[in-house]
Amino acid sequence: MTIQESPPRSSIDRYFSISERGSSIRQEIRGGTATFFTMAYIVVLNPLIIGTVPDVDGRALGVPQVAAVTALVAAVMTILMGLVGRYPFALATGLGLNAFVTFSIASQMSWADAMGLVVLEGLLITVLVLAGLRTVIFHAIPMELKTAISVGIGLFIALIGLVDAGFVRRTGTGPVPVQLGVGGNLQGWPTVVFVFGLLLTAVLVARRTRGAILLGIVVTTLVAILVEAVFDIGPSFVSPTQMDPGGWQLNVPKLPEQVVDMPDLSLVGAFSLFGGFARVGVLAAVLLVFTLMLADFFDTMGTVVGVASEADLLDEEGRLPGADPVLLVDSLAAVAGGAASASSATTYIESAAGVGDGARTGLASVVTGVLFLVALLLTPLVTVVPFEAASPALVVVGFLLLTQIRNIDFDDYAIAIPAFLTIVLMPFTYSITNGIGAGFVSYALLQATQGRAREVSPLLWVIAALFVVYFAIDPIERALTG
Repeated sequence: MTIQESPPRSSIDRYFSISERGSSIRQEIRGGTATFFTMAYIVVLNPLIIGTVPDVDGRALGVPQVAAVTALVAAVMTILMGLVGRYPFALATGLGLNAFVTFSIASQMSWADAMGLVVLEGLLITVLVLAGLRTVIFHAIPMELKTAISVGIGLFIALIGLVDAGFVRRTGTGPVPVQLGVGGNLQGWPTVVFVFGLLLTAVLVARRTRGAILLGIVVTTLVAILVEAVFDIGPSFVSPTQMDPGGWQLNVPKLPEQVVDMPDLSLVGAFSLFGGFARVGVLAAVLLVFTLMLADFFDTMGTVVGVASEADLLDEEGRLPGADPVLLVDSLAAVAGGAASASSATTYIESAAGVGDGARTGLASVVTGVLFLVALLLTPLVTVVPFEAASPALVVVGFLLLTQIRNIDFDDYAIAIPAFLTIVLMPFTYSITNGIGAGFVSYALLQATQGRAREVSPLLWVIAALFVVYFAIDPIERALTG
């Protein structure tokens, strides 16, 4: 009888546990590339948010400078996540967090002071990780609430994809907040490109085609370039007071005249750690840091749970094996984002696109990070992919996450209602943190009213109380500041 030995594993395979997780190097490269293309928009979008708005002193950071540090932080921290965390999670400046830093913090102080508070927030979360508290909280969440978080994130990123592509738009007036296209009608060739990309990606995923997500993005981008060349559509943003609903969202898909551009990294280190305290006072600064920390803390937790669940990387209790390095790198990313004036960096839900394309290990993150390094020099080339070409991937991945809803026991209202609130409030409030907070608070309350208060861990009660403070932060701040 001949015993057939398995082929020897390479050092890369052993280090990242590629074979153990049922993946391959080719699959990891493909998944990491898909993740990059679905989140590369941050190199363009983050500068538009924090690079153009002046601080209280009238100084703006500048679009080219912010684009450079955004790509740098994403590259370094994503590679670090791959090498240390060894999971397929990519990191970059957090949307929502950057808006809070811009409009709620920099409006009261200089950009250097605001970024100093971001660094401080990241340092505090790092201390919590090193003390083991963040991992304990991560593991204290009931399995069905973790499932609800994954489902809610699925709806959330699907909505992000639909809105980014202009398929769903804000109305601006009237009782209905969003609508189909413009005035209830789809308009423009870019929308046609998005629909084409969505149907193409859906067909590829349904046929179990290898590289379906990445293939959908690439083919749709090529179609977008062809459509732009034929019809000369142009951008949707014409001026601050004028929008063309039939234009491309974020990027116009045409090859740039200049492909390589040297990055301006002058913003690295341009922060003041405690300057914000002198500007707005200790109490106000502490409340700003607390709000940032709570949002960043649980936004990451929800993302990690959702992406890891889709990749089937959680154990039977819904825990992520070896979560400590992942959470540590994520915490350090917030520090790095503030230190580079790119705003707080966090784990990206778009990592689910790479997972949907087969990524299972940190090698995919290394690939994504290397592509961000390339984007440092090739920023003009990154702007070729419009939202209409990348967004179909988010919608399809949203569906994949949504399928986990079958694991929630909707016959037990004490868990079903918190799960429902978690799921619906993420897309309805455009915030992962809000959904998690509502789920925790309602879960603790309903368990108590059902005579099951002892089944709720003391830590979960503390978290629920903190979320009550989080939701009531404005009246609390008004009461304390008079």
